[in-house]
Amino acid sequence: MISVRGLRKHYTVYKRPPGLLAAFGSLFRRIPTAVKAVDGISFDIGRGERVGFLGPNGAGKTTTLKVLSGLLYPSSGEVRVDGHVPQRREEAFLKKIMLVMGQKQQLLWDLPPSETFALNRAIYEVPEPEYRRRLAELTELLELQDLVNKPTRTLSLGERMKCELAAALIHGPKVLFLDEPTIGLDVSMQAAIRGFIRRYNEQTGATLLLTSHYMDDVAALCPRVIVIDKGTLSYDGRLDALVRRIRPEKRVVLRLDRPAEARALEGMGKVVSSDAAQVVLQIAQDKVSGTVARGLATLSVRDLTVEDPPLEEVMSELFSQGRTRTETAA
Repeated sequence: MISVRGLRKHYTVYKRPPGLLAAFGSLFRRIPTAVKAVDGISFDIGRGERVGFLGPNGAGKTTTLKVLSGLLYPSSGEVRVDGHVPQRREEAFLKKIMLVMGQKQQLLWDLPPSETFALNRAIYEVPEPEYRRRLAELTELLELQDLVNKPTRTLSLGERMKCELAAALIHGPKVLFLDEPTIGLDVSMQAAIRGFIRRYNEQTGATLLLTSHYMDDVAALCPRVIVIDKGTLSYDGRLDALVRRIRPEKRVVLRLDRPAEARALEGMGKVVSSDAAQVVLQIAQDKVSGTVARGLATLSVRDLTVEDPPLEEVMSELFSQGRTRTETAA
């Protein structure tokens, strides 16, 4: 569904120091600087896949999504989405895709969301019976019954985000580019949005490319992740394989009835945290069973869980490794 080969997007920006004299001098002489937002990445995404597109701030994620949706022209490379070249912005291509950005909105501020839905129906030439059927489905899935006829300015951020998704899906896109769709939402609303996105993918077979700094979004939605840093590809593969590669240890969480003495924890692994109610240990995978058995025998354990390390820590370490390699090469 999505094919990217050697994609590059470079910009030229002009820098100057602060101050009136520098501002006046820039009228006559400007110092150009090349910025490599995306620098030669390649990947393929199959029909119906849910893929996380990850990287630190400034890595080139949003730039790539804008190229894939036809908003930006690539400096070089080849990009195709369902056989279309995005920058040509053919009508058939535009009816197949949708880019949803958590920090941008298409809803009309002083009008109810139903007006935006009707506008999008006209723009995408959705037949009236299909529009009514799809709107009824989206209204039920997103629980929009009480929202669609209220002015957008009176809705909360979470309510607006749900209406944004409904507006984006009125024409039934085959490819969804989601850029931080849960940014600024509370925990319960994030879970609701994630559940809806997953159901939409499963019911329609739409392809999903998601960027998010909330790792819960990625863990819940994306079996596969593509990681870029400073415009270059760092990783492309299964999320669980990435976790095992970067952090092969397990986290054992012991919930206690009584505080554990420090000497009782000696030799059980690295103590990540410890308080009166809970001890968190980092342990090599081949020592988990032995450590659990020892903990049950020597500590007052009320409950325990064995978990993978937090995804935030995995991604932080991956980015750190990438920066170290870059500095070494330089």
